[in-house]
Amino acid sequence: MKVEIECAGCLLHRGLLQIAEVTEDPSLQFKVTSALFRLLVKEFKPTTVPAHLGTERDRLIRRMTGNLDPYAKIKQRSNQKALGFFPYARKLVSNESSSEFRFRKACLCSIVGNVMEFDIPGHTFNYGDVERLIQRAEDDLAIDDIFEIFGAVKEARRILYLTDNAGEIVFDKLLVGELKRLGAHVTVGVKGGPIINDATVEDAKYVGMDRTADALITTGTDAVGLMPEQCSHEFLKAYGSVDLVLAKGMGHVETLTELDLTLPHALLLRTKCRPVANFLNVEKEKNVAKIML
Repeated sequence: MKVEIECAGCLLHRGLLQIAEVTEDPSLQFKVTSALFRLLVKEFKPTTVPAHLGTERDRLIRRMTGNLDPYAKIKQRSNQKALGFFPYARKLVSNESSSEFRFRKACLCSIVGNVMEFDIPGHTFNYGDVERLIQRAEDDLAIDDIFEIFGAVKEARRILYLTDNAGEIVFDKLLVGELKRLGAHVTVGVKGGPIINDATVEDAKYVGMDRTADALITTGTDAVGLMPEQCSHEFLKAYGSVDLVLAKGMGHVETLTELDLTLPHALLLRTKCRPVANFLNVEKEKNVAKIML
């Protein structure tokens, strides 16, 4: 997926908020902001992938300010809040009458968890909305390939599950649990370092994902979405040995659609910005479960 004009405003907006969060020094704020402008002027082109430029933006801000995780407090709060909703979501899944419907409900809960993202222009999120969004998840489902994904899961012996945001990863535990119930060995991949509010190993362990998945690894990099050329050898070995990949969030839409995929990938997300919604040909603030074969 390539950038739209609207991406320029989002890339700058999120960068400015991060700069203001990590330093109160006006001279440093001005210096980093000027560098951010130069980066955008140089790299914002019709052929640019938004996740690639977002990654470079965050690396620049961390490098210049020395703050390695601008979203640390937000991620911690998201994990804590999501854990509070977990019993409610778990009960909804366990109440379903068949493995297929359990899987469907777990998918929907996991997709709704993707709403937990911050600083995207035009996307507002309140923790109090989570239960309501879960209840109306079916109504908001604009692309429904869940049946096809379920079929692919039943055929898969080894699955790689790529997470997105902190907080959201709590709901991912439900889906990982269902994948295991269906007989798959599930490896969960998190980011190798802080990048926006994406989940890292620390977040995964805090919410208990390390006790849910069969294996927990990192991508070996702090890139948004998936950039294989920047990933570790360990991750690439795991990525190349599975039968199916489930990938959460808009960053994976932006990056995976740029790759020549050799195995089925399923995208699970909430369309929180217009460019991603346009790319998928759906409305903004809709749920998506799309399989790419």
